[in-house]
Amino acid sequence: MIKPVTIALTGVAALALTGCHHREWKDHHHADASKIAADIKAQEVQWEKDYASKNPDALASHYADNGALGSPGAALATDSGARRKEMDSLTSDPNLKLSFASDVVEVARSGDLAYSRGHYSLQMTDAATKQPATSTGTYITVWKPQSDGKWKAVEDYIIPGPAPAAK
Repeated sequence: MIKPVTIALTGVAALALTGCHHREWKDHHHADASKIAADIKAQEVQWEKDYASKNPDALASHYADNGALGSPGAALATDSGARRKEMDSLTSDPNLKLSFASDVVEVARSGDLAYSRGHYSLQMTDAATKQPATSTGTYITVWKPQSDGKWKAVEDYIIPGPAPAAK
């Protein structure tokens, strides 16, 4: 009688341990994509406000430590110093006005990666005329959750050109 009970308990223990494996758990359970997308959209609203306040520290907080910022006409900024230089340049312009909004936010089923794509309108001082000039275009931002659970930009690219019609 002891042998069948021991075998049964061993089998149950093996199944329980296998079921506790985190990677397998993630494969069988999907992230709440709509909640993550809403969180990212809310963060983008705050990001736009941070540009309006011309606060480089607040702007920097939206990027992961290894985040990349690709701005037209500038070298790819892949560290905090280079990103800060880009943000200081933007926020020091007295004519800076930036508005943007995502048209699409897609979240991986696993919940460990997302992207947003949207449109923007940017007013800055034209270097040649010293007058305000407006440009429009598209952006794409790749997001990853950080160890503290906050979503931050790991890739952020600005693409000048006619902005698509907002949805």
